[in-house]
Amino acid sequence: MPAEYGPWGRIYDLFRRWQRAVTWERVLPWLQWLPDTKGAIVWDPSVDSTACRAHQHAAGARKQGDLQKESPGRVFAEPRDHGLGRSRGGFTTKLHLAAEQGQMPMSTVVTAGQRGDSPPFEPVLEMVRVPRRGSGRPRVRPNRVCADKTYASRKNRAHLRRHGIRCTIPDKTPPHRHNIPVDKLTGILMNDRS
Repeated sequence: MPAEYGPWGRIYDLFRRWQRAVTWERVLPWLQWLPDTKGAIVWDPSVDSTACRAHQHAAGARKQGDLQKESPGRVFAEPRDHGLGRSRGGFTTKLHLAAEQGQMPMSTVVTAGQRGDSPPFEPVLEMVRVPRRGSGRPRVRPNRVCADKTYASRKNRAHLRRHGIRCTIPDKTPPHRHNIPVDKLTGILMNDRS
């Protein structure tokens, strides 16, 4: 920590106080509302995930979170696995994020490290909620969603279609799966010949 912030213990105490008072959940919508009123948010978020290695001491956490001395202090229920799991990379946590084109986070979902990328796609999009100026419901629907092939499932595409959201997600299946004629000798699509 930079010296001007003081000892790390005070910063941790402030962080925990804000966590218990649900301040963090109130700060993010405000930080999203301000740029949205200026038209700085591009409503074409990218969805992706990353795995983070857990600290070695995370393995010693209590199995039953309700027996912890200090409560997590969040509005939402703590998941049974606490967002920790074993994957190829060891003891990990996976962060699923929707970020707008200016790289401002719009929503985050935390899962255990062994979880796949595609299943939390819908919860990530459902958590996008940017308050509007004045009164009214927050904006929840992006114009377009960008993602990699991992999210190319029929279920995800159907969800986007149902909500009227366009998408830029490459298809997993090779061209010959779509019954497009392919020249057997060259492997070139018949439609591409000129």
